[in-house]
Amino acid sequence: MSVCCGAECFVAIGCLRWLYKRCTYVGSDDSATWPPATSHEVEPIPHLCRIILAVYETDLKNPKNPPLGGYRLNPDYVIKRVTYQQTQGHAPPYLIYLDHSRQEIVLAVRGLNLRKESDYKLLLNNRLGMQMFDGGYVHHGLLKSAVWLLEQESEELKRLWLNNGSCYKIVFVGHSLGSGVAALMTVIVVNHRDMIGGISRDLVRCYALAPARCMSLNLAVKYADVIHSVVLQDDFLPRTATPLEDIFKSIFCLPCLIFLVCLRDTFVPEGRKLRDPRRLYAPGRIYHIVERKFCRCGRYPPEVRTAIPVDGRFEHIVLSSHATADHAIMWIHAEAEKALNVSDIATYLFWFVKVTKFGKSVDSRAEHMDRSTERISLLKEKESETVTTAPKVQKFSRLKSIEDEHKDALERAVSLNIPHAVSTTEDDDYEPQESTSDNEDETFAHKLALEHKNTGLKPGRTKWNDLVEKLYERTESGKLKTRKDATMAESHDKDVSAS
Repeated sequence: MSVCCGAECFVAIGCLRWLYKRCTYVGSDDSATWPPATSHEVEPIPHLCRIILAVYETDLKNPKNPPLGGYRLNPDYVIKRVTYQQTQGHAPPYLIYLDHSRQEIVLAVRGLNLRKESDYKLLLNNRLGMQMFDGGYVHHGLLKSAVWLLEQESEELKRLWLNNGSCYKIVFVGHSLGSGVAALMTVIVVNHRDMIGGISRDLVRCYALAPARCMSLNLAVKYADVIHSVVLQDDFLPRTATPLEDIFKSIFCLPCLIFLVCLRDTFVPEGRKLRDPRRLYAPGRIYHIVERKFCRCGRYPPEVRTAIPVDGRFEHIVLSSHATADHAIMWIHAEAEKALNVSDIATYLFWFVKVTKFGKSVDSRAEHMDRSTERISLLKEKESETVTTAPKVQKFSRLKSIEDEHKDALERAVSLNIPHAVSTTEDDDYEPQESTSDNEDETFAHKLALEHKNTGLKPGRTKWNDLVEKLYERTESGKLKTRKDATMAESHDKDVSAS
């Protein structure tokens, strides 16, 4: 009897300890050891949030639901706006925005629409380990959407890039469902840059806001130099390793699902998670916006932390009432704007001390610090002065540390025996290949020809023609149509048995 009582007490204490740990775990714990991001890194986030919100508007000149402070976009810079009727369920609505002031060509994809059946079909079109790509695993439905979208818009992006001096950046940005599409488009473009006029890797960027888990860990680390994920505090989606199709099947009982996933993951060892090549993660470098503290009421001035985590990459579900609210694009925009303002004020105070130390007045400039964009431009003007030599060096050191962080993350992934991890991005070995077709007006899908590794499980670039033919079939009119056959299921079974 005493043994049974002792065992019951031991189990009860263990359960209470687990419950205490889970209930006191807050979102800020995921990035407690990460360094803070600079204002230069945070500055694009609010602007890109506004471009995504602009996708929801039918007329940007007469907006119905503008964010706080307005869109601050030029409606004449909107090159193309595509709706659900035009995508026909292949992709969420998107917008192409030519930003001359920032020298960027932005393709923005909106998030999930709970009232559209096509978005659910896109999410449900996946199984664990179903789709291999570029030496890793990706979400099958999101990859199909990315392939279709690039098939439609690659020539337009190439034309815009070439017509603007081949010096503009191409930025893919998306929210929630659109973040996965944008991230996979970035992976494709980086591996097939010759089809966007031979654009360099440095000019391709992706911002995944409230990102979906869409690629395996080796790909998430490999492309951390071009893909940036933005997570607000307790957002549930980047932390939920449960397949997206299961999440949105349970969307109306999401708190119950989060609790059950939290309970299940408690008994899964960390090493087992890392060794599973089919497990999907949030892509790239992560920027974590933290604006709440444990046992504190209200919101605090937000802080943005950044890192390229390999192990401990948002693996714990946060039992929080804000888990779903932090997924909203409006909150991400508001908190990122506050974080930028806080960072700018701190930098401005630093400059105030530096400038007044040399006997120069800043009163005439202080009145122009009303908006964050004006503060950024003022800092850029000050960087050209003699007294700003030190910040220039700091900026260079920060960029150097970003490159070092990426190399360290790649090496750590290899040291932890992450399946299919590589120690380099293979960018130096990239060689554009000539097209074998004689038709100069050939579509994007038939222009790409890169090496294909027949083994599949080894890292390597997937041949684009084979990928498109596997996912789509072309009708007599030349349009892409979803291929519905059993070849994908057969290949899935072979990959699982081989692993």
